Amino acid sequence: MNDPLNPEKILQTGMAFWASKTLLSAIEMGVFTELARRPEAFDSLSGRLGLHPRSARDFLDTLVALGFLERKTDVYANTPETDAFLDRRKPGYIGGILEMANHRLYPFWGHLTEALRTGLPQNEIKSGSGGLFETLYADPARLKEFLGAMTGISHGANMAIASAFPWQEYQTFVDVGTAQGDLAVQIALRNPHLQGIGFDLPEVAPIFEEYAFTAGVTDRLTFQPGDFFKQGMPNADVVLMGHILHDWDLPSKKMLIKKAFDALPVAGALIVYEAIIDDDRSKNAFGLMMSLNMLIETPGGFDYTGSDCASWMKDAGFTSTRVEHLIGPDSMVIGIK
Repeated sequence: MNDPLNPEKILQTGMAFWASKTLLSAIEMGVFTELARRPEAFDSLSGRLGLHPRSARDFLDTLVALGFLERKTDVYANTPETDAFLDRRKPGYIGGILEMANHRLYPFWGHLTEALRTGLPQNEIKSGSGGLFETLYADPARLKEFLGAMTGISHGANMAIASAFPWQEYQTFVDVGTAQGDLAVQIALRNPHLQGIGFDLPEVAPIFEEYAFTAGVTDRLTFQPGDFFKQGMPNADVVLMGHILHDWDLPSKKMLIKKAFDALPVAGALIVYEAIIDDDRSKNAFGLMMSLNMLIETPGGFDYTGSDCASWMKDAGFTSTRVEHLIGPDSMVIGIK
């Protein structure tokens, strides 16, 4: 007998914004950072967080029911995962991307239907202001939040690249669109023989340099300011572009790959990584939704499959390509010159 049809998945997905916003508000209010100090009783915790009596217990118990907090009698504590990844004081903090999701993406995604019907961005461009990058780079505080968010979404993949790629065959690398510099830092920490460059707009320099200094790798990492639309990329044995290509339309994607090809020596490598969509376009839901996010945030950006990227690399002159899974939804496409 066939199992009866069940609407549970439809309802859970349709109402998933309830759970999402509960978690995002908890991060915004510092719940997990507060509880990383020590477990805390309800009265003390709700008072410290400034919660209204009408909302406090429902809010904290919802976090328990969702699996983000633990509770014994009236005392609340982090789970091992929230303690490791949502305490702002710990190096494993991934909340930066979630803070940006809360402040920026959550309201813009409310206009997804309009984006689907018009093909137009739904961010600041809609009101006649500058685009995503113009807005972020004009405000140092927002820029620092954005670059921290890029570290949060990329850290696991950055560590995988630092260990999975055959770095022993190379001496130098350049991280194009380096942001805070976590990819460059992780590579340098894991491979002490390498010299690296972080390449990004000049506004990023102090944020990159602070991050590299904290990691203790300033002797092997340098920052080079530049605009990859206006100039060539720095020469190196390996060029990396993480979460870069999906921001741009197809002609720009191909132009950036060609610039990377020109910056490499023979046998040099280009590593492109992000939430690469599976070739069947049916499994990597995160990658597909990231492409919808590019619809909302950019005039022409979109995510793509490994086969798409490999074909663009071959068009630029790369002689061989391969796709390797990294972690979660992220994969890297490697092209050898």
